[in-house]
Amino acid sequence: MKEKTKFVAFSTQKGGAGKTTLTVLAASYLHYVKGFNVAVIDCDYPQHSIVEMRERDLKLALEDEHYKRLAYEQFTRLQKKAYPVVESNTKEALADADYLLPQGDFDYVFFDLPGTINNEDLIHSLAGMDYLVAPISADRVVMESTLNYAVVVKEHIMGREKSRMKGLYMLWNMVDGREKTELYQVYEAVMKELALPVLKTFLPDTKRFRREQNASRRSVFRSTLFPADRSLIRGSNLDKLVDELIELLK
Repeated sequence: MKEKTKFVAFSTQKGGAGKTTLTVLAASYLHYVKGFNVAVIDCDYPQHSIVEMRERDLKLALEDEHYKRLAYEQFTRLQKKAYPVVESNTKEALADADYLLPQGDFDYVFFDLPGTINNEDLIHSLAGMDYLVAPISADRVVMESTLNYAVVVKEHIMGREKSRMKGLYMLWNMVDGREKTELYQVYEAVMKELALPVLKTFLPDTKRFRREQNASRRSVFRSTLFPADRSLIRGSNLDKLVDELIELLK
């Protein structure tokens, strides 16, 4: 067990903000490319999207010769297993993480949390995170919802005596290259006023973020068994995001 395993969550109360996808992309890149040891606790009941994704990934890796060969080559080269994905809920999340920690030398444990903040179990789980990253997009409804969420977390959870939270960062996600930059500047000024730091890296709005393993054997971007394909990373800013997170989440 690492002395300083970091508990991290991409978290927002807005559905469709991409937190589950970001969790998988960051976890897989850190574990399979950057050499860190990672685990994922899927607390997003009842969807448990990451647990289901792992089941789909495994099925393909066992049944499809192409993915079977890729998996064999990757895990032989890395000399490490796939990262664990644990099915949990907000009530048991921290206990499940504590149970998991002695079983591996983990650098990061990512939590996929539901969004409803008026839930005591979720508040308890949030207070147990070291870092939160809140995905935002330049949409008024999304911004208002996420800013309200971030302010509540900052004022009522980060400030708690028993909270271990060290940082809360905003992440521009689904950025449309055609949008006027003035809009982003206006929102960034608001976040500065609220003392909410914004990550330097932004993620563009692109369909590749939804590309999973499938029988067509196209390059994979989102997978729990493989990192995003190098040919798809170009222009996605995923590599830059992970590098920035490694620097910040210390």
